[in-house]
Amino acid sequence: MQRAGLMASILWLATLSAAHAATDAKRETFGTTPDGKHVDAVVLSNSHGMKARILALGASLQSLEVADRNGKSANIALGYPSLGGYLSKPQYFGATVGRYANRIAKGHFVLDGKTYSVPVNDGANSLHGGTRGFDKVLWTVGDVKHDGSKASVTLTYVSPDGDMGYPGELKVSATYTLDEDNRLSIDYRATTNKTTIVNLSNHAYWNLSGEGSGSVMDERLTIAGDAYLPVDAGSIPTGEIRKVDGTPFDFRQAKPIGRDIRTNDPQLLNGRGYDHNWVISREEAAAPRVVARVEDPASGRVMTLKSSKPGLQFYSGNFLDGTTVGTGGHVYRQGDAFVLEPQLYPDTPNQASFGSARLEPGHEYRNLIVYEFTTESARGAR
Repeated sequence: MQRAGLMASILWLATLSAAHAATDAKRETFGTTPDGKHVDAVVLSNSHGMKARILALGASLQSLEVADRNGKSANIALGYPSLGGYLSKPQYFGATVGRYANRIAKGHFVLDGKTYSVPVNDGANSLHGGTRGFDKVLWTVGDVKHDGSKASVTLTYVSPDGDMGYPGELKVSATYTLDEDNRLSIDYRATTNKTTIVNLSNHAYWNLSGEGSGSVMDERLTIAGDAYLPVDAGSIPTGEIRKVDGTPFDFRQAKPIGRDIRTNDPQLLNGRGYDHNWVISREEAAAPRVVARVEDPASGRVMTLKSSKPGLQFYSGNFLDGTTVGTGGHVYRQGDAFVLEPQLYPDTPNQASFGSARLEPGHEYRNLIVYEFTTESARGAR
């Protein structure tokens, strides 16, 4: 009996040890900025071969390795192989974008009767927080944790009052978590000491066949929205909420991204492809729900995206121009990736019918984004 008890204890300890070895989180050095600041990276991994690399610069997802239907892993997120690319030609690869993700018309908004001006960096408009948005700053790497079921890292940044023209000191955190169910989540939170506006999201570029493998036009996309926001020539919403019925913007049933992209629709001409916000709901949901799903017939990889935010920006990689060499040594060309950004509607501060982007002292902003990865065989789900 004593021997049996001893063996049971040994087996229990071995099981516990194996559980703790299932996930891991390691801190590394990615490079050094021209002014001598070290840029850290944290690699999160699980027992299924998933591996996420997060950079302190822009709280960015540099890479994400995911197995295909045959168990072969590949990096499915676009990025640069070294720090130099992020500094010399920033393109929001995997970056945290803010203070206000997406566009603000003419770089102006009114808050409590006062007009604020933010830098114009996208034609006549402000995009992703301006010339030095959250994608271009060095975040602080805080807690790096792992146990048997998940691995995580929390990055923080304090944006001072008046930063890029925005009011209030904004304290922001981004927590990346990888679990044993092949889910990668990003939990964005923010607080302020003065009334302000905030809209945070992640700008990962995805190619489920593997970054640098070519076009994503055959990947099948579903978006859980029955309307979208038409835009003007500067990609600012006109204010109309238009039903997707009978338009190239109807992704309620899965279809290849490229099926309708070359149709002569004025909205597709405006953005050289898809670069629009889908209306998932008119108000924020109580908890994250499915907002999009992408299936790659070639690899069998499937990505399901969840968030509680009312809008989803879908961008079809229209401005990848063949001048960028990515992590795998391949050139990125137009249509070689897609972007899905759960967020508030673009230009909400200037369009009252879109809701509110206000954040008050004593309240917390949150955007929890969940990417869940599965595979499908040629005959269906596995």
